[in-house]
Amino acid sequence: MSHYEGDLRAPDGARFAIIASRWNPRITDVLVAGARASLAGNGVGEDAIDVVRVPGAWEIPLVAARLAAAGDHAAIIALGCVIRGDTRHYEHVADRCAEGLMRVQLDTGVPVLNGVLAVERIEDAEARAGGSHGNKGEEAALAAIEMAHLLAQLA
Repeated sequence: MSHYEGDLRAPDGARFAIIASRWNPRITDVLVAGARASLAGNGVGEDAIDVVRVPGAWEIPLVAARLAAAGDHAAIIALGCVIRGDTRHYEHVADRCAEGLMRVQLDTGVPVLNGVLAVERIEDAEARAGGSHGNKGEEAALAAIEMAHLLAQLA
């Protein structure tokens, strides 16, 4: 029986996309910086990273679908931050964003890593954007490299 497992070697010529929300920039800018540093630290050149900024988390799945359909990226990293407020808007945005990202990867076969934080308070987001819980942008980028490597083996 064969065993397949991805590692942190990007396939030759692989491009990666980071789609990031401009909403909550204090958080999302740190996530983007972490993702870029993580990709670079694992041998992905700056010229192989495309960063696309969108207004908010709601818009991320549409852009992910467009990029995935184009077929130019080995993986897509989605980054954003949705903080619970006083209305149900939080659930709509966070849940539909996650569902949309999953749909894109299943429909296209391009890995879409969900680094969109859905948190109760700004302090929770800060903990996940370089704080006590690490940087989820870095983690999503590492998963993107690993999935690109794994799928290249399965091709």
